[in-house]
Amino acid sequence: MNEKLAGGPVRLFGLAALFLIGAFGYGAIEILWRGYTHWTMLFAGGTCFTIYYKLCEDEKNMPLFAKCFFGALIITCVELMFGTVVNVLLNWNVWDYSNIPLNFFGQICLPFFVLWFLLCVPITALCNGICKWMA
Repeated sequence: MNEKLAGGPVRLFGLAALFLIGAFGYGAIEILWRGYTHWTMLFAGGTCFTIYYKLCEDEKNMPLFAKCFFGALIITCVELMFGTVVNVLLNWNVWDYSNIPLNFFGQICLPFFVLWFLLCVPITALCNGICKWMA
């Protein structure tokens, strides 16, 4: 594990920084894509990036294709969890993929899984850069 994130306040600061990168990065991407975002998506983006960074940090030798596949899987699982809470339980209607083919209860869908896969290519480069900077 990266020694700068190894323990105590430094680890907490590092995790918070990763979370914020993901939160605001995802928020910016969604604003560019849809024209707006919802505050809950900042939490989803931060969660996704923090988990994916850890994957990239721990599995440096994993092929890019595999990293992107697992990244898309991470994002899709987080999306399903957040969607179940904010869209189904709270009925906030943050998003609805019902009109998109191959969707699961309107919360996740195969076309967005493919999009997340492709998005993981530059995100992997970002994670690798952060790993090198933190080394």
